Amino acid sequence: MTLPSPRSSRRRAAVGALFAAGALLLSACGDQTDDAGDGGGDQADGSSQSSQSSEAPLFDLLPEDIQQAGEIKVGSDIAYPPIEYLDENDEVTGIDPDIAAALGEVLGVDFTFENGTFDGLVLGMNNGRHDVIMSAMTDTQERQEGASDDAEGGADFVDYFRAGSAILVAAGNPEGIQGPADLCGLTVAAQQGTANEQVIEDAQADCDEPIDAVINEVDTDSITALQSGRAQAVITDFPVALYNQETAGGGDLFEVVGDQINAAPYGIAVPKDNTQLRDALQAALQQIIDDGTYAEILEQWDAQSGAIDEATVNAG
Repeated sequence: MTLPSPRSSRRRAAVGALFAAGALLLSACGDQTDDAGDGGGDQADGSSQSSQSSEAPLFDLLPEDIQQAGEIKVGSDIAYPPIEYLDENDEVTGIDPDIAAALGEVLGVDFTFENGTFDGLVLGMNNGRHDVIMSAMTDTQERQEGASDDAEGGADFVDYFRAGSAILVAAGNPEGIQGPADLCGLTVAAQQGTANEQVIEDAQADCDEPIDAVINEVDTDSITALQSGRAQAVITDFPVALYNQETAGGGDLFEVVGDQINAAPYGIAVPKDNTQLRDALQAALQQIIDDGTYAEILEQWDAQSGAIDEATVNAG
């Protein structure tokens, strides 16, 4: 069953390296994720509402090469509804693309999304494949410093949303899970390279009976494992868990249990040597916060709980 969009998207960001539509099947349903983009298709030329304009209010803040290109290339794991995913028309949609399109309007350039696996995005950016990353990526000191395998070279983060992890289980919660301490002895799925994988590792340290951790390259595989009964719980981002609770099987397949875990900022990752682009993005984000566009986007996606009121840098 194809994942529905909860409502039509007000804006569309440009699309790069599109998935096969089957990646959005609920039996195989969404997250973030080295370079899967190599298997993608042709890059789209732009969005239906191009925002390229040198007369945009913050255009002059952008680096000259971005101004000349007329676009910002965005690395993203486009299989993580409602953050970013392909809709029934194979268009990139979700919270991140809508925020990116709003940023593009005040900066006067298009944001072109290109698919890649989550744990290779920072390396891909620092190798020049992407200008920035928007992929529900948690801003952490480890990623800022480049201290992990997936973040070689590090990055700066313009923080634009706040979310933690959540535990998603089958409807009715047959195992009676209420929090991470209840995961001991169970099969639990999460996506590789994410903060959600770390939740399992942290819980594992306190278990007498070990957790059977199933770590997948994409979050869709974790959701599939839960739906098929091969996992008894999934650790995924809180808004993603809520989305699956509300939409999967008409809202009858899954439920979120316990409290949000380790809430932290999502950040737009920018190469550390491109402070001009970082500062332009921060200014643009603050503008759409101040003019109400940001709040309107989050309301459209029922994601107000993750709202911020100040665009910060490296606050994670």
